[in-house]
Amino acid sequence: MLEARNLSVNYGMIRAVREISFTLAKGELVSLLGANGAGKSTTLKCIAGALKAGGGSIMLDCRDITSASPEQVVRAGLATVPETRDVFPDLTVSENLMLGAYIHRRDRAGNRENLQRVHHLFPRLAEREAQAAGTLSGGEQQMLVIARALMSRPAVLLLDEPSLGLAPAIVDRIFEMIETLKRTGLTILLVEQNVNQALAVADRAYVMRLGRIVASGTADEIRATTDLTKHYLGG
Repeated sequence: MLEARNLSVNYGMIRAVREISFTLAKGELVSLLGANGAGKSTTLKCIAGALKAGGGSIMLDCRDITSASPEQVVRAGLATVPETRDVFPDLTVSENLMLGAYIHRRDRAGNRENLQRVHHLFPRLAEREAQAAGTLSGGEQQMLVIARALMSRPAVLLLDEPSLGLAPAIVDRIFEMIETLKRTGLTILLVEQNVNQALAVADRAYVMRLGRIVASGTADEIRATTDLTKHYLGG
């Protein structure tokens, strides 16, 4: 469903991601692990079209999206939830969600049906549909940006640090939602520093360090064979 082949990404003269390769099969949840500065979020931004590749290729369902714009990437079936949790604060929850459906704006019946599914997954958003998004709690805003991404009807969802800055109880709730999304058959690439949470929901994982993939395997294999302390703390 999603494949990176020898992907490199540069920030000016600095190579932040160095010839990495990975795959996601349809319906898989794959975690991309690593410390700050490992290149995880840069990789997601490149896949989403926000950063240009400095080499290699990105394939989405056998289609080359390496040079695609962010809008073209969304239209191809890939949606991203950035770590910044950006909502449109002065717009209501409902208006934020409908902005996520912009590429399907002419399919009103389909959008209504999809909105019902999103409300079923996130009942708290249904309760607050008329509320300004800027007045939501941090956890509710995280729910909103995930739900807004789902309104584009993606085949692949990229999640960038969904637990960032949230209280432990809210983090547990967010990961319960991620597991629910996984059970729907959605293909998910999860970037996350919370190793235990990420491996608990993942089918497979890749570990990045200094722009390279240094380990890969099933969640159980990563736990058993990879010195995560070394890769996170540089020991």
